[in-house]
Amino acid sequence: MNIAPGKSAVSNIPFDQARVDRLMEEAGIDVLLATSKHNTQYLLGGYRFIFFAAMDAIGHSRYLPVVLYEKGGPGHAAYIGNRMEGAEHQNSPFWTPTLHAACWGTLDAANLAVEHISKIGKAGARIGIEPAFLPSDAYALIRRALPDARLIDATGMLESMRAIKTDAELEKLRIASELITDSMLATIRWAHEGTTKAEMIEQLRREETNRGAHFEYCLLTLGASHNRAASPQAWKKGEVLSIDSGGNYHGYIGDLCRMGILGEPDAELEDLLAEVETVQQAAFSKVSAGTVGGDMISHAEGVLKASKVAPYTDFFAHGMGLITHEAPFLMTNHPVTYEGTYAAKPLETNMVLSVETTMLHPTRGFIKLEDTLAVTDAGYVMFGDRARGWNRGGIA
Repeated sequence: MNIAPGKSAVSNIPFDQARVDRLMEEAGIDVLLATSKHNTQYLLGGYRFIFFAAMDAIGHSRYLPVVLYEKGGPGHAAYIGNRMEGAEHQNSPFWTPTLHAACWGTLDAANLAVEHISKIGKAGARIGIEPAFLPSDAYALIRRALPDARLIDATGMLESMRAIKTDAELEKLRIASELITDSMLATIRWAHEGTTKAEMIEQLRREETNRGAHFEYCLLTLGASHNRAASPQAWKKGEVLSIDSGGNYHGYIGDLCRMGILGEPDAELEDLLAEVETVQQAAFSKVSAGTVGGDMISHAEGVLKASKVAPYTDFFAHGMGLITHEAPFLMTNHPVTYEGTYAAKPLETNMVLSVETTMLHPTRGFIKLEDTLAVTDAGYVMFGDRARGWNRGGIA
């Protein structure tokens, strides 16, 4: 066991403690036990252990980071991590007064969590957990070891915690969006007649990596096809290309879609992309602090319904930040499975939205724009607000 020396006072908590305490009180949680990489990163002020950034599995178990936070008691906070994270602490100490850099799997992490909860006198408390991110063996151990505790699903509380971004988070989201946009444009210019989808996706990965972003995925179509998976399909003259990529910068997501063409767009293509843009602008016009989220959705859907492309076009908007779909949740099961619990609530300053209109045209292909907006008092600020028309390929 490696325990960092206790501190007499906690003065460098990297989140809004009063807001987190209030959200915990509203959720009926006394002690928070966060175990997802995104929520532990948030509670630790941006830290994520690089060794397990891509893969959790090791040996017969997996990496399980744990941040324990007692409502109103930051002096009792603890971080439980992998044994190698002691070196991370030496270089950049974690804010939590207690550090257990001692684990290689789920059960030793759960045991240390139980020990710490008991030590701070909370063995019978209401403990907030992340059911989707707490392995069954760790859950069973905690349930047996703390029979008097009440385990509460803290997922919604944690999502609310992350919904309002700090200025530092907004800057990371802005940078991520700019890097992804630059990378997509460079890839479109680089690609030429005969370049395959698989080759374009690999080129995009290199473009994002070379710019300092972490590549996560690329969904790409060519021609009349609606299939966005990698394949040997090659780009032909006159065909459209849609490139939708997600990557991150210091854990914060950039997720945008732009259109390319090999040659010049004809009048029909110009018109079709203009229809997509009209729906996007309708949504943008209703984005501002105080506007009910569902009103923005219904306005954009109303504009789309009146469009000639409505039969094969879809509108969607969702929150984003450390993960691709997070609060505010504005639509129900569309397409990701969750309830639109924020549809009846006003948008708030520093919420971040992804707004996307997708056309599956029966003959011209997949035509889409996806944009990222940060809500402001006066409206919004868009990240990566470039190249939203037809971008020419084969000109690098």
